[in-house]
Amino acid sequence: MSFRCLSRTFRVQLLLALAATLVLTATPRAALPPGNVVQQWNKIAEDTVVGANTFQNEGLIYMAYASAAVYDAVTAIEGVYEPYASLLSAPPGASTKAAVVEAAYTVLRYYFPAKAADLDALHQEALAAITDGPAKDDGKAVGLAAARALIMLRDHDGRLTPIGSTSSFATKEPGPGVWRLTPPFAAPQTPWVGSVRPFVLNDPGQFHPAPPPPLTSQQWVDEFNEIQRYGSIGSTSRTAEQTAIARFWTANVIRQYNTLGRALATKHSFGLTRTARLLAMINVVGADAQIEVMHWKYTLLFWRPVTAIDPSAVTTDGLGSVPGFDDLNDRTVETIGWRPLIGTPNHPEYPAAHGTLTSAIAEILTEALETEMIDVDIQGFDASGPTGNLNATRHFVTATELREEIVNARVWGGVHYRGSAEAGVELGRRVAHYDLNHAFRPSR
Repeated sequence: MSFRCLSRTFRVQLLLALAATLVLTATPRAALPPGNVVQQWNKIAEDTVVGANTFQNEGLIYMAYASAAVYDAVTAIEGVYEPYASLLSAPPGASTKAAVVEAAYTVLRYYFPAKAADLDALHQEALAAITDGPAKDDGKAVGLAAARALIMLRDHDGRLTPIGSTSSFATKEPGPGVWRLTPPFAAPQTPWVGSVRPFVLNDPGQFHPAPPPPLTSQQWVDEFNEIQRYGSIGSTSRTAEQTAIARFWTANVIRQYNTLGRALATKHSFGLTRTARLLAMINVVGADAQIEVMHWKYTLLFWRPVTAIDPSAVTTDGLGSVPGFDDLNDRTVETIGWRPLIGTPNHPEYPAAHGTLTSAIAEILTEALETEMIDVDIQGFDASGPTGNLNATRHFVTATELREEIVNARVWGGVHYRGSAEAGVELGRRVAHYDLNHAFRPSR
């Protein structure tokens, strides 16, 4: 019986059923992010890592895995720079694009199996845009080899799962200056990060920062009084611009600095090799900076401003008596009810993590752009916009300007004393200087 012989009603039903079947069986097209293939898979990695609700310190470790594999895949084919994890051989003519796709996809799928369906769709779409043939096949093989080498290298590196896990750490005798949990009293954030095997550094405590100031010193009095005045949520001394700057720097640093890296690659017309190198430096050096700073935070265990200024802010946390301690210095005046402008992170105070990371990024920008005059726009949080936005923009002419602002921002936010932010800046500079002299160098 022909299709025309069927009743009109039955024909319509049959066509609708066929259409429904096609909808169910068709593979949906994945929407790839904009940019070249390295930028695309950097954004996919960012979305995957941040979307898994990683803390920013541990998230940088995952970003380092993906970006290092991509970098090695690219350098295996293009040369120009020394590889990070392993020296791979690539057949002549192998597709760099295919290598990037396969390297990033393999690493992300290994560490984030719950995201397999999304990654599979993006992988299929990315490969479909590359012409089939030996070059594509060879590129995929190089990318797969780079990913597997990275995964093997980082096996048992100290990373803990599940994501967001806390861990034990050596405590100090409770007393003035010793870290206590801060409102809202979340569990200590990822102490284990400070014990992860670094990516380039020799060990997590390679660069010893100067200790926090004695509570009897004039430096302590000055820093206490400054943050008490400028860092409180109700401060009348902090200007509206200073408040906006403090909140600007509460943006997720994984999104903030990877967005910056992709934007700079576009602005300066970087090819795949330089783009892969820049994004690998941001994430690998950034991860080392955070491993180093978390090591020292949980070694020095210095108290946050909220518990120094308001001892009654301390709750039952198993780390000492309630209420907390004052500093026993008659030149400082504690204030009941004092709270910072921004939420206090749930890890110890000294040195400042954001200062460490941002200073490392400043060093990376100086290296990648070959000038201290970095001339960059950085996206950050706009308090008038939705949660997690990057709608505000701040411009920095020099790396020094960037470092100076992050110090001020953490004081104005009420979460770090000036000396701690400055110690973080110096630590980040030293980590980045070491890493960039031992990795990502031009090939000889």
